[in-house]
Amino acid sequence: MRVIIDTNCLLASIYPSSIHYWLYTAFKMEYFDWVISNEVLLEYEEKLEERYSAQTAHLVLNILSVAPNVIQSEPFFRWNLVENDADDNKFVDLAIASNADYLVTNDKDFNPIKKMDFPKLNIVSIGEFKKIVLP
Repeated sequence: MRVIIDTNCLLASIYPSSIHYWLYTAFKMEYFDWVISNEVLLEYEEKLEERYSAQTAHLVLNILSVAPNVIQSEPFFRWNLVENDADDNKFVDLAIASNADYLVTNDKDFNPIKKMDFPKLNIVSIGEFKKIVLP
């Protein structure tokens, strides 16, 4: 299954003491394919450095660059569907371009998109995704 992980979920899942560490473990066990783009990677790097450190950012990006279940995809069309935070459009555009099964986020700015008939996206919280991946 192809999955887009919003930055807020990545940040919440990388430390072993986190209640969301299961996301990293499920990724490591190849329970899903993590879809990334250059734009998403740049945001990951920026936010990881802000919240943790440059060393942590380097480690996470290195893992994502060599893991066998990472898919690189680049959107060529901008849908501009996220109205409240245009910076989040990169995740929606990537989900559409890569035909992702899920976009995992805890950001409420994505909620209006859940109600759209087209393009249809499965936007789920990290808790909902846990029930899908680890039933």
